[in-house]
Amino acid sequence: MQKYKKHNRLRASIAAVAISLLALTGCAAGEGAQVATDGDSKVLRLDYAYWNPLSLVIRDQGWLESELESEGYQVEWILSAGSSAALENLNAEAIDIGSTAGSAAFAAHANGVQINTIGIFSQPNWASIVVSKDSDITKIADLKGKKIAATSGTDPYFFLLQTLDEAGLSSADVEIVNLAHADGQKALENGDVEVWSGLDPLTATSEKNAGSKIIYSNPGFNTWGVLNARTEFLESNPELVEVVLLQYQRARQWILSNPDQAVEILAKEAQLDIDVASKVLTERTNVDVSLVPGETQLAVFRIITPVLVAEGKIKSQEAADLAIETLINDSIAKKVG
Repeated sequence: MQKYKKHNRLRASIAAVAISLLALTGCAAGEGAQVATDGDSKVLRLDYAYWNPLSLVIRDQGWLESELESEGYQVEWILSAGSSAALENLNAEAIDIGSTAGSAAFAAHANGVQINTIGIFSQPNWASIVVSKDSDITKIADLKGKKIAATSGTDPYFFLLQTLDEAGLSSADVEIVNLAHADGQKALENGDVEVWSGLDPLTATSEKNAGSKIIYSNPGFNTWGVLNARTEFLESNPELVEVVLLQYQRARQWILSNPDQAVEILAKEAQLDIDVASKVLTERTNVDVSLVPGETQLAVFRIITPVLVAEGKIKSQEAADLAIETLINDSIAKKVG
């Protein structure tokens, strides 16, 4: 699979940041809460996402169900349409483990959401700036004054801000419309917005079916695909977290050994054409990365922290510093990896 080099330095002078994490205000887990129960069965709840191919393989193969059945557990899978949805479900204790972009997890944790990043599932090139097939927009400088769809608090949103900054623009120079990823795609194709900061596999689908065009892509502006656990769940159930991470490592090796079958699973789950699924998984997603989160991811957060604090999107520099220190819990990933 194609590998992408991660840029350790992101643009520090992002002119404006607007993260929508309205539901993520740090609701703590109830005392004594450990795992959900369904009658006499215990339930492990985690998400799957079309942009997290490892989750699709684990779910398709039924590995977690096989591993946990003898322990009296049921496995409940909940679809995450984006990082914001996964974080809301983690915060509401609707899931125990969820996948997000690294930047989204950091912002949520700094704002009080009790989660920890426990693993890495991919190094993606999943965000890009997209225009309609008949658009005369060809470069980022042309975005000034344009209406742009983006999902707040997600990698495509951060991607947009960094892209604007690189071109000497800011969010004040454009009109950002906060839409869910799929709604952003529809808005672009229907002509309701002129630009979309898109996310694969929706972008690849729009390219093929609607002739949409990517005018800017930069792997260095994408943060990593990370796996997060509710802090209380992690502390109370490390053995379950270890089981999940073991299956993630199993899925990583399975995809590397069976790329064609992995493409088929993605195509089936996300209802994609095989060629679109192949482009997303083999050209725009690198799963051959370390499971263990660490300094590479933290370096990104240190760069954007001053902007987040200045804009009031993180309540204080102290909160940001604490999030840098406490977000990552790599103990189980190191054991598994």
